[in-house]
Amino acid sequence: MNQKKELIKNTLIISIGKFSTQVLSFLLLPLYTSLLTTSEYGSYDLLNTISMFLIPCVTLLMEEGMFRFLIDAKTDKEKSEVFTITIVFSLFSFLIWSIILFITGTIINYPFTIYLIFYILASILSALAGSTARGLSKFKLYSLFCFLSSLLTISLNVLFITVLHWGVTSLFLSYIIGNSIVSIWLLFKVKIYKHLNVKTIKPKRVKEMLKYSLPLVPNSLSWTIIALTDRLLIINYLTEGQNGVYSVANRFPTIINTCYGYFNLSWKESASKALNNKDKDEFYNSVYKSLQHFLICVSILIIAALPFVFNLLIKNEFREAYYYIPILVISVYFSNMSNFCSGIFSAYKDTKILAQTTVVSTILNLVLGFLFIRYIGLYATALATGISYVIIYIYRNIKLRKYLVLKKDNFLLTSFLILIFVCLLYYIKNYILCGIGLLVAILYSYYINKSFIDVFINKFRRKA
Repeated sequence: MNQKKELIKNTLIISIGKFSTQVLSFLLLPLYTSLLTTSEYGSYDLLNTISMFLIPCVTLLMEEGMFRFLIDAKTDKEKSEVFTITIVFSLFSFLIWSIILFITGTIINYPFTIYLIFYILASILSALAGSTARGLSKFKLYSLFCFLSSLLTISLNVLFITVLHWGVTSLFLSYIIGNSIVSIWLLFKVKIYKHLNVKTIKPKRVKEMLKYSLPLVPNSLSWTIIALTDRLLIINYLTEGQNGVYSVANRFPTIINTCYGYFNLSWKESASKALNNKDKDEFYNSVYKSLQHFLICVSILIIAALPFVFNLLIKNEFREAYYYIPILVISVYFSNMSNFCSGIFSAYKDTKILAQTTVVSTILNLVLGFLFIRYIGLYATALATGISYVIIYIYRNIKLRKYLVLKKDNFLLTSFLILIFVCLLYYIKNYILCGIGLLVAILYSYYINKSFIDVFINKFRRKA
């Protein structure tokens, strides 16, 4: 199927740009956890979460609207209109919000207010640059952009932390500088200035883009609200150091988010382009099955392998994070599967459903976390997050039947039984039993992904 081949090709291009630097970033965890205290790491995690919450409010996710409308744009004039609306709106909104944040930060005496403002600006520039490259189907350029921004950010991290000893400030500055420089470079690379023309702006197009992007804001905020409420509950009822521990625990499930992120960036385009094809239902179900197999196996492998590498990566002060990782890994699996459904809703430009499906789960996460954090500590936030993501996935799957029915997978029950098996061995922490679990995980992962893996092996053999 040509659509699936194109999806795999674009995913691989994006993966090449992101994977190497993200692996390096993950391997730098021992550096971060040895030179930063739990409180410092918790402060960075809190600022990052706050910025993730504010960015959709600032841009109203017009960059997502830009990406979607660029796919449908037929002429240079239409593309110019979409570019101009998005960039003018985003930067003007940022100026207003930066004033609000500066005043608010001064009143509450938040020590990192200036860093927060520039952190948000760097994130907005990065989102605009990335959406521009993807909207123009320049996936190789987007891949290079990801590689350069990550490489520069990581390099500055090492310089600022190990040589200049700037502590938590290093994490703020490296992100701001790295992302801003490379984002501006990409925007000039595609000659964005040639596409900007305020005369092309039409109120009708602005309304269409806002109609698409506005419902994405509560959807985006719901994920961030879940993360932010977790952090605020931990800081309020536990300690900032515990927030640092929870942040480190979340770094391991991020591997799954990373794997899905490679796919999702190209999936949104493929899902939109497939709408005009007669076999779109077959295409959606084929991708859904392959993705489900891949992500469940990544989850199983992470949990099975961690007993052997965790102590090598994390110093004693953060070792409590070990106990929360399996719950968070399973949570992220369901989060990403629900995001797959989002790609189809976005293709149909039915973004209202995305907002509707997250309200209940967000409230549930807050209520469960609030009720139980005083009794079971960090387990409360981890379990509340997991339950919330499961509900979002089930709800979206049901709502998706308006457009198509996602077929059940024959391997699903077996996959979850093996997941439970490796989780039990994970907590027993017997290296012999964990070794058996890892072997089972590897063999099973190969078995259900065999056709997918064989395609890549054959391609490499032909090239050799």
